[in-house]
Amino acid sequence: MFDPKSRAWIVPSLCLISLLVSLEVDGSPAPMILLESAVAKGAVCLDGSPPAYHFLPGSGSGVNSWLVFMEGGGWCRNVTECVERTGNFRGSSKFMKELSFSGILGDNQKTNPDFYNWNRIKIRYCDGSSFTGDVEAVDPATNLHYRGARVHHATSHANVAECLQALLSGCSAGGLASILHCDDFRNLLPSSANVKCFSDAGYFIDAKDISGADSVKSLYTDVVNLHGSTKNLPSSCNSMETPSRCFFPQYVMPTMSTPLFILNSAYDSWQIMNILVPSSADPGQAWAECKLDIKKCSSSQLQTLQGFRSQFLQALPTSNSTGMFIISCHTHCQSGGRPTWQDVDSPMIENTTIAKAVGDWYNDRSAVRKIDCEYPCNSSCPNITNE
Repeated sequence: MFDPKSRAWIVPSLCLISLLVSLEVDGSPAPMILLESAVAKGAVCLDGSPPAYHFLPGSGSGVNSWLVFMEGGGWCRNVTECVERTGNFRGSSKFMKELSFSGILGDNQKTNPDFYNWNRIKIRYCDGSSFTGDVEAVDPATNLHYRGARVHHATSHANVAECLQALLSGCSAGGLASILHCDDFRNLLPSSANVKCFSDAGYFIDAKDISGADSVKSLYTDVVNLHGSTKNLPSSCNSMETPSRCFFPQYVMPTMSTPLFILNSAYDSWQIMNILVPSSADPGQAWAECKLDIKKCSSSQLQTLQGFRSQFLQALPTSNSTGMFIISCHTHCQSGGRPTWQDVDSPMIENTTIAKAVGDWYNDRSAVRKIDCEYPCNSSCPNITNE
């Protein structure tokens, strides 16, 4: 349980991982808890405020099982963007509010059969670097703290002696973080524990935009340089690749040792809007409607999207141990809500929901490598909207 006086977790005989999180109960709001003890370690949000978290304890068969979900929210690549984030919950815990758990974090056994009674955590994201930054100096003119990795490290420790199962997960920038920190997370836990990682909409690919520019590579290079991320990217990748390339999952995956499940759309709405067709590559806004609604794409635009899908599939790992659910819906992030995770009209591939696919893979009930057909073949896609 949580001791409000000491601001510490007291969970005898459990796998205790005190991590930055935001608590949500399936449809019910939960209070936010500030991890004020982390401030002394320099583990703070961009504005220097303490990190925040929420936690839902496990019960029954799930008391020794842990699900850690890392919140997403893009990145800041320069001082101006990072300063802007300090005025909202993406850069300061001062603006964070109560949240609700649902989807993979929900406590409904019917809609979340494999993880409903686990200890569930959601790490709040307020550093703008997918938890990789670590710069000691703070410019008094901006008061920006690039300390994402410290937040991660300061909160990823505790008595894990009796942890039997664990899953590190996340969405978008948090989904990328679940890949970048996957092997480190595995090393925190007993070798006997079943530890795996799950990335939702975090498999961002190294692709040129429609103008032929390397827009996303430029973005990641700026993020890595600004936040001092190099030393906190997977060392196995850093030894062979330039640091900015180690921000791309396709270059990290070959060196990973911990099993990973990839949930992604081959027509990911964020990637189409920011990697394939960023504003800089479409000054005339010819893609404005298509980027927001794939049904409004012209035949030539759809052909370009099919080419992007091909690049995405080519960037995926070939190992059979990697689980996959690559759908053709035009969306972004699907594990955090019941409608897309598992419900009566949830998106499916081969009559399988996302929840069932992830659960089957995690529990070794079956190998799961489901890759959907080309848009617009999947009739379950109209049931979801872009996030």
